[in-house]
Amino acid sequence: MSQELMNKVEAPFKKADVDEFEIGDTVDVHTKILEGNKERIQVYTGTVIARSGSGTREMFTVRRIVGGEGVEKKFPIHSPKVDKIVSTRKSVVRRAKLYYLRDRVGKATRLAERRA
Repeated sequence: MSQELMNKVEAPFKKADVDEFEIGDTVDVHTKILEGNKERIQVYTGTVIARSGSGTREMFTVRRIVGGEGVEKKFPIHSPKVDKIVSTRKSVVRRAKLYYLRDRVGKATRLAERRA
């Protein structure tokens, strides 16, 4: 009963056109950035290492290397600040969470590409 009620309340806030992506995919996350009174789109490119939550609370974590340091950022999928999510590369993974990539450096962070 309560779950059905929550789904009805959350339904108008969910995005209808969410792109399909999975753990291990390399994605471009287009986010809206407000600078003063101007709004622009900034692209954050990285590997999806985790997904969590459900409904409007669903989040995903993207990891990339910047200046030799690993940087992770969590994004809500249904946020109005996230303009679009574009999957650029699919990878073969056998786990639900890729936290082991945090300990790896350089070529060891590469994942095998999934061929269509």
